[in-house]
Amino acid sequence: MNDATLGLLLLFVAGVMNASFTVPMKFTHRWAWENTWLAWTIFALLILPPVVTWATVPGLQDVYKEIGYGLVLTAAAFGAGWGIAQVFFGLAVDAVGIALTFSVVLGLSAAIGSLIPLLRLHPDRVFTRGGLGVIAGVALVIVGVAVCAVAGGRREAALGAALGGERKSAVRGLAFCILSGLGAALVNFGLVFGAPLLRSARDHGAAAVWAPNAVWLPLMLAGAVPNLIYCIYLIRKNHTAGRYAEGGTASHWLFALLMAVFWFGSTMIYGISTGKLGTWGTILGWPLFMSLIVITATVLGILTGEWKNTGRSPLRIQLGGVAVLVAAVFVLSAASRWV
Repeated sequence: MNDATLGLLLLFVAGVMNASFTVPMKFTHRWAWENTWLAWTIFALLILPPVVTWATVPGLQDVYKEIGYGLVLTAAAFGAGWGIAQVFFGLAVDAVGIALTFSVVLGLSAAIGSLIPLLRLHPDRVFTRGGLGVIAGVALVIVGVAVCAVAGGRREAALGAALGGERKSAVRGLAFCILSGLGAALVNFGLVFGAPLLRSARDHGAAAVWAPNAVWLPLMLAGAVPNLIYCIYLIRKNHTAGRYAEGGTASHWLFALLMAVFWFGSTMIYGISTGKLGTWGTILGWPLFMSLIVITATVLGILTGEWKNTGRSPLRIQLGGVAVLVAAVFVLSAASRWV
């Protein structure tokens, strides 16, 4: 098996894990959303990244000293921006609903997270066969996610969850979506522009598959800060701190840990896969990652009954969007052989 094929298989695994990481939330019944998300933040962003990085990157402090803490702070800034984007995502869902939020955020993230690195790192290759293949694949991702958004809107309406008069301003909600989409791509930017950290980690003895952890550590730690602030704000606002002390919630911590393992594991595997896809790994990998997340989330939604009692039309539209995303996967996979 060549590296490109292995990279695509790893991306598939990463997409499945990322799309699945919120499933354990269905079993944290005694906690409010902010209780679960705070526990997830602690495990996924504050505990796992340091433990994994220190175990896999020898001489970590020397790696950062050699490259300079300016680049480490840059990776942290990308993480902080991504963390803020997570907050905007929650505000956008409250304002305009899940379907539109999902569409704008993933569409923008796929486009910006792929095209900016392409323009920045390979401006002379934009109009080559490989560059045009990437652009075509990203365009299909945007169309596919938009079709899925229409299906999501039909589903919400069928379930009686359509936007009501109490919703916030649609203009403000769309602004939240755009800010979240812009920030979501910063995870990939950390990997793209933190490449010197990966090289230094390898020079100090880290295996190539673990080198991205040198970037993930500052990025995740900084990304934890906005998430912590937002969760603590909600806990104080909703008076839900006491739910941590309720009986029968010990298993909830295990579910939050499982969420963290799936999410951070998917991020790590994504980083590994980009190394297998060659010099265009982050350019090709990011829109592929976004597509596989949506495809897997759709399958999980069908299996867990999320489309029951919605009629045939919403699910048919959703499957049409998934079909477009599958086409995007094939186009981007082909592009990986053209670069």
